[in-house]
Amino acid sequence: GVKFINVVYQFARHVMIEDIKKLSVGTGILFAEAVNLRRLGVYMAKARHRVASNKLLQILQKEVYVIQEYEKKAQ
Repeated sequence: GVKFINVVYQFARHVMIEDIKKLSVGTGILFAEAVNLRRLGVYMAKARHRVASNKLLQILQKEVYVIQEYEKKAQ
C-alpha cells in the first residue's frame, strides 16, 4: 500500500544520496548537498513526493509486468 511505497521511496532516496556522496568525493561537485536541501514549501514538498511516488509505482508495475511476461514465455 501507500506506507510500503513511502518506505521503499525513502530507502531508494537514501541509497541514491549515499551513492552520489561516494561518487562526488573530490570532484568539487555538490550534488549530494543539493539533494538534501530543504523544500521551499509544504505544497512543493507534497507535489514532489506525489511525482516521485507515482514514478516509483510505474517502475514497480512495469517490473511486475516484465516478470509476468517472462514467466509466461518460460512455460
